[in-house]
This record gives sequence, C-alpha cells and structure tokens, in this order.
Amino acid sequence: MFNKFFIFLFILVNSPLTIQANEKQLIINQLININNIIFDFEQTSNNKRETGTCVLSFNNKLSCDYKDSMQKRILVNNKTLIVQHRRYDKIYFYPISKSPLIKIFNKDNLIDLIKKSDYQLNDDIELTYINKNNEKIIIFFKKDNYYLVGWRVIDQLKNIINFSIKIKDINSEIDPKIFKIPSDIKG
Repeated sequence: MFNKFFIFLFILVNSPLTIQANEKQLIINQLININNIIFDFEQTSNNKRETGTCVLSFNNKLSCDYKDSMQKRILVNNKTLIVQHRRYDKIYFYPISKSPLIKIFNKDNLIDLIKKSDYQLNDDIELTYINKNNEKIIIFFKKDNYYLVGWRVIDQLKNIINFSIKIKDINSEIDPKIFKIPSDIKG
C-alpha cells in the first residue's frame, strides 16, 4: 500500500512535466512540416498599433507589408533586416544577428528555443525564453492545433513588441523575388 501511494504521488507530480514535454514535441512536429506561412498580423509597440500581411519562409526570410501611409515594408533575408518606406524612397539596414527575432525566423533556432523554453498553458500555449542578454521572447501557439499565433519580445531596455498573427496559408508557392533586398533605393 505504501509503495502504491509513492508511485501515485510520483505520477501526479511528474504528469505536468510529461504533458509539457509532449505538447512541446507536438509543436515541433507541426513546425517540421511547415516551410512557409502567409499571415495577417497586428503589431503593437510603444502604444502604436500597426497591421499588415507577411510571408515567412523558415530559412531566415520574412517579407511584411504594412497598411500605413508610409507604405512600410520589413524585409529579412538571412543576415539582413531592412525597413523600407516606399512612399519616400528610403531604406534602413539593420543586422538581424543582434535581434532576438532570429530565433523565430529560422526553423532550427525556433525548435531549439521551444525545447529550452518554459511552458505555460493559458488561452494559448506560451513558451518563454530568456537569452543571455536578458531579452525575453514569448512565443504563442494554439492549444488545439499547435499553430503559431504570435510572439512578444521584451528587449534589454524593457521595450515590448507584441506581434499576433492569423495564418492565411501554409506551404504555398512563394516567389523568391519577394525576399530580394532592393539595391536601387536612396538611403
């Protein structure tokens, strides 16, 4: 009787850990089969709300067109991140290597982040990762189908960027030209 009690107690205490590991693995299994996603987004940072559409290819490529007056476009192509204001013919280059977002745009990095993250179940699955620079990345997945639904990044200066997504298409045919870095822009 005493042994059965300890076995029951051991199972009870370790069940949440097993569920978390299983849920993380289900998310990873879902990601393995996804090469790209097309989604609408809502981004909030510094009390500013922006919307638009993105194409994310899980090999460090992202193209986002914002619905704003500046015709803003964000483009990530491997190690380069640009912010383009098409209305004014301006482009700004940034190194992506210093951004915590590199953990999301590369499938291997994202899977590694999922494995190392703290798990929390709320309305969605929340996976929290804090890097060596004390930047926090929280990635949200739907609990019913394990699809990515957004992320929150809190940088070293405590700036918070919330990015929620609504997937429109998965693994569609994508023209690689959308990830081409423009070279003819006056900066």
